[in-house]
Formats: sequence, C-alpha cells, structure tokens
Amino acid sequence: MIYLISAIVLLGVLIAIHEFGHFIVGRMCNIHIYRFSIGMGPVIYKKLDKHGTEFALSALPLGGYVAFHTEKAVEEELDLLKPLTTEQNKNTFESKPKWQRALVMLAGPVANFILAIGILSTIFVNSVERQFIPEVSSVSSEFLQSNSALKSGDVLIAINEKKVSSLQDIRLELLSLSGTNGIINFTFLSGEQSFEYDVSVPVNDYLSDPNEQNAPENFMGFALSMKLQPVVGVIAKDSNAAKSELKVNDLILAANSQPIKSFEDLRMFLQDYQGYDIDFKVQRDDQIMYLNVPLSTRKNAEGNEEKYIGIIPGLKRSFFSSLSKGTYETYNLSIKTLTFVGKMITRDLGTQNLSGPIGIVQMAGDTAKAGFMPFLYLMALLSISLGVLNLLPIPVLDGGQLVMLGIEAVRGSPMPEKMENFFYMSGWVAVGFLMVFAVFNDISKFL
Repeated sequence: MIYLISAIVLLGVLIAIHEFGHFIVGRMCNIHIYRFSIGMGPVIYKKLDKHGTEFALSALPLGGYVAFHTEKAVEEELDLLKPLTTEQNKNTFESKPKWQRALVMLAGPVANFILAIGILSTIFVNSVERQFIPEVSSVSSEFLQSNSALKSGDVLIAINEKKVSSLQDIRLELLSLSGTNGIINFTFLSGEQSFEYDVSVPVNDYLSDPNEQNAPENFMGFALSMKLQPVVGVIAKDSNAAKSELKVNDLILAANSQPIKSFEDLRMFLQDYQGYDIDFKVQRDDQIMYLNVPLSTRKNAEGNEEKYIGIIPGLKRSFFSSLSKGTYETYNLSIKTLTFVGKMITRDLGTQNLSGPIGIVQMAGDTAKAGFMPFLYLMALLSISLGVLNLLPIPVLDGGQLVMLGIEAVRGSPMPEKMENFFYMSGWVAVGFLMVFAVFNDISKFL
C-alpha cells in the first residue's frame, strides 16, 4: 500500500505543479480556461470557480491537463459556447500574441524547475552535506603507470574541466562522455596539495557496454577512495566540544600539530590517543585559528570506555547558500538529463535506467520507506526530468507546441490543418512507443 500511496502523492504533486504553471500564466494572459484537471479520464470530483473554470480530479493519476478556450474546440463542440460570456468567448488561446502563447507553453516545464529548486534548497538547508575527497587509491592502467605522474594519494578535482567532489559528480560526468572517441582530461591535486596537474587518457568508444555504465567510476584506469573532508557539520550538545570555541563549518587542518587531510585521519589519530584535550588548527572562513577542544568519554559497543570529540563531518549551508546550490544542481541535472536523452537516441547510453509507471511506483515506495528527505529528492529528480522531457520538440509536448508556434511566426499563419494533424499524430505515436518501451523495461527488471 505504501508503494501505491507514495506513487500517487509523487505523481500528483509533479502533475499539479506542471499544470498549475500553464494555468496561472494562461490566466495572467486572460485566456479563458474550461477545466484544470489532475488525472485523466472520468471526473470523480469537480468544483467551478468564479471565472467559470472547472477544477477537477479525474480517475487516472497518470497525467493532467489545462483545457484552454480555443477556436478549434468551439468549432468541434458548439455546446461549449452556451455558458460563456461575450468577454470569455473572445479570450481564446489563438487570440493572444505569440509571445504570450509561448509563455503559457513554457510555464509548465519552468514550474517543474522551480519546484526542483525549492525541494533541493530545502534539503540542503535542513541537512548536513557530506563533503568528499576523491583520493586515488591505486593505478591499474598500464598507460597511466607509464605515461603520467599519477600516484596514490593524489586527489581528482575535475573531469574535462568540470569540477567533481562526490561520487555522483564523477558518475554524471563520466556517463555524459559515453561513446567518446579521443581524449578524456582528468585534473588532479598532488598529495601534498602543492600543485595541480592534468592527465590526458585516450579512449575509444568509451563506456560502450551498458554494464560498464552501471559503475562508470570503475573504468577510469585508476581507483578512488571517497574520503570525508574534516569539516565540522554537527557538534553534539552533550559533548565537551560544544563548550569549546569550535564551530560548525570549521575545517580541521591539524590536531596537536599532526596534519589532518580527511576525517578518516582524525579517526586514526583518536584511536590510540591518551590525552584529555586536543589542540586543533582550523580554518574558519579566511582565518586560521588555534583552538583547544576537551574530549568527552563514552562506552563503545564492547562496553569499554573510549574518548570522542563529539562532531559529525559535513557542511551546514545557510539559506542563500542552499538556494544557490539548489539552483545550480537543478541546472546541472537538467543539462545532464538532456545529454543522456541524446546519448540514448544515438545508442551511446543504454536504456536500462529508463523507467515507466511500474518503475516510478517502485522508486516512490523505496524512497518513502527510506525517509522523507530521500522521497523529496526523488521528487526533485523526476520534476527535473519532467521539465526537460516536456521541452523536447515532440508535437504533443510543450516543446513541440513551441516549435509549431515558431513555424507559425515564420510562415505568418498557422500550419495547414492536415499537416498539423499529421504532426500531432506522429507525436502521439512517439510518446506511445516511449511509454510501451518504458513499461517493457520495467517488467524486464522483474523477470
């Protein structure tokens, strides 16, 4: 039951936000709207507002629509004219300037992007974001061993000049390079952090095997150890550290004059430490500070007493920092989604991760079980995907509508009806084929 309910909530929110984008901009442009429906098929609940718009909840939760007053609708259903005032009747979609119609079409995907920014920003501001150090643990490629200065302990900081700092960053950048013939450029920071250097790796039909695309980080020619940056994310209230001058977001550089490069280094330092306090060297914003932090004690799983600091690693973002991060992640994931769609079309990227309704129900239930934040994150990802896919130039989607509007602007008049119908039919066929393929993909995962 949790799978069904979470999927209905997930799809309901995404659809409602998308259609509300169309609705609110349409109303701002003074276009009469017959119906705003969440769901498709038979209407199970409806309510009329003072503007003559029917708000409806329909039986099938796999879509939604905003029914604008159009000249074609009136021609096909004269009964629609009866309840309209003279003012409403003249406010058809076609009567509005092209720029207003374009804004109405864009509003749905834009609403999805705004939702994603809001969700991601909320996640960032209400969580402690772990910061990673992608450190080289071994070099397996003979080419790299003999033609580069790469060695264990160096830190990967960029792929083709795109900054990376987490496993997700690395995977997204590598997948965006699937099918590449030529050179992939990796940028590293030396283990002593004294200089940066580049390593160019020749590739041929990179990540061509779909199995390789499941874990692309295993096909770089070197292995990484994702270590945690020693940034103070949380200070336990019941620890002695809470009474010290140590603050959230302090970067620990040294402990008792011993360099600390990762949180793992700090753990190793504490294992055999016999003292009762630690002299930390930390970086706070642009300042270097020296702080004495008393240790606390507790009993471990074996019942033995151990010393601990009382901190959890991570970065605590401010509201504006979270908003900036949420906006950037929405932009970056949108670009990556568009790139991946293109690579699926050219068959450089496998379609094994393409999901339909069954897959979405599975993901919704799994993330709902994991907690509210994972569920919200899935909603943000799907909202981005919905926004990007609706901008594709397929006639029944918003992007196709914009293309047809562009053709109308160039021609000076709408497309001939037969051609328009052909484009719409081809669009429905394309969307239908995609849905069938996605459902088949879902079913094949359970076989």
